[in-house]
Amino acid sequence: MAYTTIKKPSDYFNTKLYTGNGTDNRSITGLDFQPDWVWIKERDDTNAHYIFDSVRGIDKQIQSNSNAAEYDYSGDPGRTLKSFDSDGFTLGTGAGVNGSGELFVAWNWLGANGTASNTDGTITSTVSANTTNGFSIVSYTGNGTSGATVGHGLSVAPSMVIVKQLNATGSWVVYHKSQGATKFGIMDTTATFGTSSSLWNDTAPTNSVFSLGNDGDTNGASQTFIAYCFAEVKGFSKFGSYVGNGNADGTFVYTGFKPAFFLFKRTDGANSWGIMDNKRSTSGANVIDKGLKPDSANAEYTAFNKIDFTSNGIKLRSSDSDNNASGATYIYMAFAEEPLVGDNPATAR
Repeated sequence: MAYTTIKKPSDYFNTKLYTGNGTDNRSITGLDFQPDWVWIKERDDTNAHYIFDSVRGIDKQIQSNSNAAEYDYSGDPGRTLKSFDSDGFTLGTGAGVNGSGELFVAWNWLGANGTASNTDGTITSTVSANTTNGFSIVSYTGNGTSGATVGHGLSVAPSMVIVKQLNATGSWVVYHKSQGATKFGIMDTTATFGTSSSLWNDTAPTNSVFSLGNDGDTNGASQTFIAYCFAEVKGFSKFGSYVGNGNADGTFVYTGFKPAFFLFKRTDGANSWGIMDNKRSTSGANVIDKGLKPDSANAEYTAFNKIDFTSNGIKLRSSDSDNNASGATYIYMAFAEEPLVGDNPATAR
């Protein structure tokens, strides 16, 4: 049985749906925590993914579907995010996050609600780390040297690390434990996972640092970077891989909890990344049939790669190649709605 020290997962991760109204100082509430990472996507149009975090500050925005440099909204009266609040966040008038009458989803994670300098690595980092839910936001400046290390603040080795260069164009580079440190994914494209020593120096993260090669996308000299680091917490988060079977009676992925969020990517094919969650689908029962693609600004899609969120995992329900091609390998990241057992056990079938 999968027990967890996190009795209420929504205190650390929560998905929020809202309809934009185009007005300034729009308050979005109901998270039950002050988020440190806010990822917003318009559901019914082709606006980009907008990603904000408390380490870079409210004025700074990056987009998962683009390798563009960070955009700075300081001085812009219509800026997109105006504050991280005790129960949510406040928006400006930007169409990409608050277009009048448009539908939006925001995925939100709790960090430390503050930062600290971290000198565990050869590169000093600024970190907002929450060791309870295994999530940290890390900013650092690259030195262009293979073998450099960066402190992540989690006290256990991350299972997944996502790095984005900020002051110039650069890919969203992904380390995932199931692929190992010789491999890398690119979240802003559909590319297969590649092999290179220049991204992670062929060295897996430790309980204090993650390692870098000399590639400009993770360690360009004098370039600035942000990293989102995730360590697995039993009953709350799961990072793994599975092999598809190409069948509507698809592969089952055990997580040990009822999922609230599922991010996936085929590693051996040029397929899109996908995100599905427990708030956007309205089909009833366990069916999750609405997805968004981190590598694309496309609107929400429905049905063709539907899944079930069950009390203890994820059941694939299609033969779509994005998540269940026969013999194909996929990586995933999942967060809990309810633990399988404990004070608030899962209720899905």
